[in-house]
Amino acid sequence: MEASISTPLDAYTERNRKVRRVLAAILAANWAVAIAKLGFGLLHQSASVTADGLHSFIDGSSNIIGLVAMTAAARPADEDHPYGHGKFEAIASLGIGAMIGIGMLELGRMALDSLLHDRHPTVTPIMAGVMLCTLVVNLAVTRVERSYGQKLKSSLLLADANHTLSDVFVTLAVLLSLLLVWMGYPRADGVIALLVMVFVAWVAYGIVRQAVGILSDTARLDPTKVSELTISVPGVRSCRDVRSRGMEDSVYVDLKIEVDPNLTTAQAHDVADQVEQKLHSAFPQVVDVVVHVEPARAAG
Repeated sequence: MEASISTPLDAYTERNRKVRRVLAAILAANWAVAIAKLGFGLLHQSASVTADGLHSFIDGSSNIIGLVAMTAAARPADEDHPYGHGKFEAIASLGIGAMIGIGMLELGRMALDSLLHDRHPTVTPIMAGVMLCTLVVNLAVTRVERSYGQKLKSSLLLADANHTLSDVFVTLAVLLSLLLVWMGYPRADGVIALLVMVFVAWVAYGIVRQAVGILSDTARLDPTKVSELTISVPGVRSCRDVRSRGMEDSVYVDLKIEVDPNLTTAQAHDVADQVEQKLHSAFPQVVDVVVHVEPARAAG
C-alpha cells in the first residue's frame, strides 16, 4: 500500500483554491452592498450615497481581478515561467491599488462639487438604515477576508481586505455627513468627503508599495539570520551572498558556503543538503534553496 505524499506544489494549489473561494464569496457580498447603495442613492437623489455605491462596485470589480489573477497564479511552473506564476497575485494587488485611486478621484470630484455648488443629499431614515446595514456587512467582510488572508498568507486577500476597509470608512463618513446635513450643515458633506479621500489615498499607497516590493524582488528573509543558521550546520566554514525573493508564502533562496577543500564531492553535497533542510525547517515559506559550494580559502 502506497502512502500519498504532499508536495509544496500541491499545498500551493490547494491554497490558491481556497483564496479563490474566499474571493468569490466576498464578490457576492460586495455587489449586494453596491446594489443597495446605488439603488437608494439614485432613488433619493443622494450624490454621496451614490458615490459610496460606486466605491462598493469597485470593490466587487477588484474581486474579479483577483479571481482572474489567482487562476493564472495557480498554473504550475513551465518553460517560460520556471519560478511559477505566483507574481500574478502581486500584479492583481497593483490593479486593486489602481481601483482605489479611481475611487479617490471620484470622491474628490463629489466633494468639490458639493462645496462649490452647495449640493447635499436629502436625508431620510430609510437611507440611513440602509447605510448602517451595509456598514455591518462591510465590517464582517473585512474581518473575514483579513483572517483568511493572514491564514493563507495571501497578499491579494490582505490588499482586498484593506480595500473593503476603505469602504467602511467611506460609509462612516457618509453617515456622519448625513447627520450633519440633517442638523443644518450642508457643506459638511464635501468637507468629510475630502478627508475620506486622503485616507483612501493612504490605503492605495500601502497596497501599491507591497505589490511593488514583491515584483521588484525585495528581500524576503533576513540575510543575517539565514547566515547564522547556515554556519550552524556541521562542515560549513562560512556563508555569504545570501539572497531571497518571492511571495510571502513561496520564497526562493540562494547562497554561497565554504567547506573544507579536502571534502569529496559527495561529502560537500551532503553538507549542502543539510543546509537546505535547516532552512526549510526554520522558514516553512521557503520552497527552494540553491546552495553554491566552494572550497574554503587558505588563511593568510
